[in-house]
Amino acid sequence: MEKGKTSKKSPKNTSKKVEKKESFFDGVKKEMKNVRWPLKKEMAKYSVAALSFIVFFGLYFTLINLIIAGLKMLVA
Repeated sequence: MEKGKTSKKSPKNTSKKVEKKESFFDGVKKEMKNVRWPLKKEMAKYSVAALSFIVFFGLYFTLINLIIAGLKMLVA
């Protein structure tokens, strides 16, 4: 480092960073108030739909895998 310069940050820099963080969290707070949260009934409906898809495709790919494995055994 050069002689005349210090590595300490100025108080202005620090206060600007604090202000930025505060304004960010104020914005987040404001946006969270605008969010429309799903009702319990809707959430249950979406969960059942998601689980149904998971089970369906799990069974589908398992069946496909078994068919391909069976065909490989017949060929070999």
